[in-house]
Formats: sequence, structure tokens, C-alpha cells
Amino acid sequence: MLVCVRRNVTGGEAQGLAERRGIAVNVVRSVTAQAVPDSLLLSVVMRDFPRNLTLETGWMSGRSCSNGSEESWLGCSLVSRSLVVTFMLLLACAVVAGNFITVAVFLSTKESRTPQGYLKVSLALADLAVGLLVLPFSAYTEIALLGSPSRPPWQPGYSATGGGALWQPCSLVGVVFAGCTFVSISTIFLLSVERGVAILRPLHKEVVITRRRTWLLILLSWFSSFLLATAPLLSSGHFSLEYSECSRMCNYALVAGAPPQPGGSILLLFPAFDFTILGGTVIVNALSFRTIHRYSERRKFLAELGNLPASLRPSSSDIKAAKTIGILTLIFTASFSPVAAFVLGNVMGYRWCSFSFFAFWVLASNSCCNVIIYSVRDQRFRKGLHQLFHKTPH
Repeated sequence: MLVCVRRNVTGGEAQGLAERRGIAVNVVRSVTAQAVPDSLLLSVVMRDFPRNLTLETGWMSGRSCSNGSEESWLGCSLVSRSLVVTFMLLLACAVVAGNFITVAVFLSTKESRTPQGYLKVSLALADLAVGLLVLPFSAYTEIALLGSPSRPPWQPGYSATGGGALWQPCSLVGVVFAGCTFVSISTIFLLSVERGVAILRPLHKEVVITRRRTWLLILLSWFSSFLLATAPLLSSGHFSLEYSECSRMCNYALVAGAPPQPGGSILLLFPAFDFTILGGTVIVNALSFRTIHRYSERRKFLAELGNLPASLRPSSSDIKAAKTIGILTLIFTASFSPVAAFVLGNVMGYRWCSFSFFAFWVLASNSCCNVIIYSVRDQRFRKGLHQLFHKTPH
């Protein structure tokens, strides 16, 4: 456990605190432009805290910038913060453009109006919401911090002079980000099931996978995902959504005055849900690939004996679709794993400032990957993309 106190104290107060708490104390004199006398930094470290994590140094530590926000490895300089804002804006533009094109292609081509196409549109809409709301809000907040020495009204630590509580945009932005993340992984699972039925039970595909059932599953996916995203807020009054100066996004945080970890394990629902769905997706994909391999070997053997035509091999579109979903699953797992590690560490009491920025923005970057994967793997998507940009006037 680590406790950090930043305030003006005297050496006697520090030693007295050490004697009362029975813990090791390191008093370091702060160096400022005015060399404020007796301005001390009191760093209180429990004896059992791991040695590889320190308070004032290390890649997970944080210090205060001039505007009151916490400094990480990104730094507080104008250049570093400007680069962060530029990255946010470029990523937002890439996510919006890529997923808008994806939705336009699937809705403009009749060949894509299938259960698989509807699921891909649902996945693109979830990513599009992240690009339209979540990423621009983070960029706007960072721009506000660049242009003003004080905190914006929606950031923790802002002191309102007019009285009254301000509505926090993070109450919407944070729920959208969490909900759309759950929609993405549940949609990838539904895509794998759809391809699995087509490969394992091809004769029953048209009966089992219908448009009506697909739409119902999509609606259920969105409803359950956003219900799960609001679970920490609905289950107790100990959590709120605040803009994190570490991750530069809206994250769940304990409200002021709440006990140290009141039911904090509820946040573990998020990684538990995602890895459960991802595990099911991996199992379905494994069964599909096993069946494809078995059919390929069997039909290859029959073709050699009876000179059967090569057209009896498994459908190349089904094989490519299954492989594409497998790639989506691997990429999403890789992008979500850092967030899962951060949430687990946060529940255990660790505060990994710089790592949180890496974790959440890697996950956000996943929102622009789908259009790239479709362009490389899906011939039907490439054909629709060509038709979209090369329409002949009537």
C-alpha cells in the first residue's frame, strides 16, 4: 500500500506522523522557482510496498502539472501535450471515416444485406459512436487544458464559485465507451456463431440464422451491453464517472468520501464478461477451423480416388469469413487485455497512471481496425467499396 500526501508541512509534523503511524517517512524539500521555504513533499511508503514501484520515479508514477492535472510519462510540456491532442484528433478522424465507409458499403450493396452484414454494421456503429463522442471529448478536454491554466468544469478538482452541481459529460461519454466496448465483443461472438453454423450445419443455416433472429440478437446485445456498463452506477452510490488525468478518458472512480474499496470488485464484471465472451468465441472458431480442416482432408481424398471436381471443396467465402472473425477476435483480445490488467490492478489498490493511458487508447485504436481487416480479407467488401466510390451517374 502507498500513501502520498502533498501539502505544506514542517519537519516536526512529518516526524510526528511517522511516529504515530509507525511507517517509514521520506521528507524531500520541494524545489520551486521562488524557493518557497518549508514547502515539503511528504512521501509515506508502507514497509511492505514492492520495491520496484516508487512514488517520485518510475513509469507508473505521476506528478502535478501547472494546471493541477497529474503528470505521467507523457509530460506536461506544451509539445508533448500537443502531440497527444494531435494523436487523439487523428485517431478520431480515422475511426469516424473508416466506420462510416463500412456502414455505407454494407447498406448500399444488396449482397451485404445478410445476417452477417447486419452484424458487421452493428459492430461498425459501436465503433462509430466511439469516434464521434468519446475520442472528440478527450481531445476537447486536452485542448481546454492547453488553453487555460485551470481545470475545466467537468474535471475532478474544479471548484465552482457559482454554487450548484454541474452536469458531468462523463456520465454520458463513459457509459458510451464502456457500452460500445461490450457491444463490439458480443457482436464478434455473434459473428463467430453465425459462421460456425454455416460451417458445422450448412443445411440448417437458412433455418437457424434468419434476419429476424439476427435483429433480435443485435438489439439484445446493445441493451445488455449498456446495462452492464451502468452496473457500477446502479448497484451503489460509491462510483461515479470522471475524466481521468491519467488515461485522458472518462473512467469509473470512487466518489469523494467513499470507503477505500466499497464493493470495488464489481468493476471486475467488465473483464470477466469480456473474457467469457472471448473464450466462447475462441471455442466456436476452433470448432469451425477443425471442421474445415476435416472436410478439406476428406474431400481431397475423395477427389483423388473418384476424380471429383474441385468445386466440392469447402466454400472459400466461408473459410475466409471464419478466418476474418478469428483475426478480429485476436486483435480485440490483444487490445482489451491491457485494460483488464489495469482494472484488476485498480481494484487491488494500485494506481498505474501512465499504463492507464496506454491501455485505454490501445483499446480505442481498435475501433479503426475493422475497416482495414475487411479491406484486406473480404472480397465482397472491396467490391462494394469500389462501387461506392465509382458509381456511374444515371
